[in-house]
Amino acid sequence: MTPLSTTDYDAIRLSVQVAIAATLLSLPFGFGVAYLITFVKFRGKMLLEVLVNLPLTLPPVVVGYFLLLLLGKHGWLGSLFNEAGIRLIFTLKAAVIASAVVGFPLLVRSLRIGMEGIDPQLINASRTLGAPWHDTLLTVILPLSFPGLVAGSSLMFARSLGEFGATIIVAGNIPGVTQTIPLAVYEYVSSPTSETMALSLCLVSVVVSMAVLFLHEMIARKTARRR
Repeated sequence: MTPLSTTDYDAIRLSVQVAIAATLLSLPFGFGVAYLITFVKFRGKMLLEVLVNLPLTLPPVVVGYFLLLLLGKHGWLGSLFNEAGIRLIFTLKAAVIASAVVGFPLLVRSLRIGMEGIDPQLINASRTLGAPWHDTLLTVILPLSFPGLVAGSSLMFARSLGEFGATIIVAGNIPGVTQTIPLAVYEYVSSPTSETMALSLCLVSVVVSMAVLFLHEMIARKTARRR
């Protein structure tokens, strides 16, 4: 295996940073959306489900292009951020947003499965005893949804590590700034003399992803034993 360069270490570091930031950013929104879909009856629920799952069916490049239109200099959100002196496009922030959007459906789906597995009698008992909705949410639904939260977070983290299409559109491929592992591998593969470097980064990506999945399995098993 070819020794990694400083640029490769930067790509690994940026990939982990993006994955962690995207997961943390999405957690409160994912939990809220999963709660709405699972426990709240309202018109337009099917539309919300379709919109949430849309990034799973769209090509990541299409998602990236829509984000570019939204966050670009003349986009609706982009113009607001520009007025506030915040630049998003071709920065690490854009990579985080792209990873968050693409991985969001996986987080919501796992949380939803966890919430749907909660015994309704526990929720009804909490409400019968006079607990307000936020108390029921924090003391009943959130703890019992923890396995789904862990599963969703680990899946989203792993998905963010491998995000390529949307990221290259809105964040570019700038070494040391926005170049993550997939982007670095793409650059190496484009050069006939850098295939061994691409393989080295691929192996690093496999090791990191396996570590995340092993951690997920360990937490899930410990949680299942406690229940």
